[in-house]
Amino acid sequence: MKKSLVLSAALGVLSLTLAAGALAQGSGAVACAQTDAAQVSALFDRWNSSLRTLDPDKVVANYAPDGVLLPTVSNKPRTNPAEIREYFVKFLKSKPQGKIDQRIIKIGCNVAQDVGTYTFRFKDGGTVHARYTYVYEWVNGQWLIAHHHSSAMPEVRKQSGISS
Repeated sequence: MKKSLVLSAALGVLSLTLAAGALAQGSGAVACAQTDAAQVSALFDRWNSSLRTLDPDKVVANYAPDGVLLPTVSNKPRTNPAEIREYFVKFLKSKPQGKIDQRIIKIGCNVAQDVGTYTFRFKDGGTVHARYTYVYEWVNGQWLIAHHHSSAMPEVRKQSGISS
């Protein structure tokens, strides 16, 4: 009986949330940017191309002003453009280039997620296999990174001695 009540309450909240979204869309309060999986995939390519410039400001331009970076090779969360830039100043010295290995893309209203695994190669020939999450949001007419989490694969890190 308790499970049924909890499920009913959860479904009620979900119904209200969906109804509020439909009302907002119907009133013109929310306009959802149109996108598809190919466009979301291209956002990683844009970010990866900015790495090739070795210019931290070009990389930071991909992030929303309130974006959060939980980077692969740093324990410190980066929660503003200055901290994100500080990370990339150091990270770009190794001339990283990423390649998506596997991904799942989900698209919502003014938000898109790209989640999966990627491999980074560096100028010294080293590689890091990592898991990633990019959450993009539609901000002032463009898709920007609201949240970026990257973590080295635990099995690989344990074998290679890489620490985050």
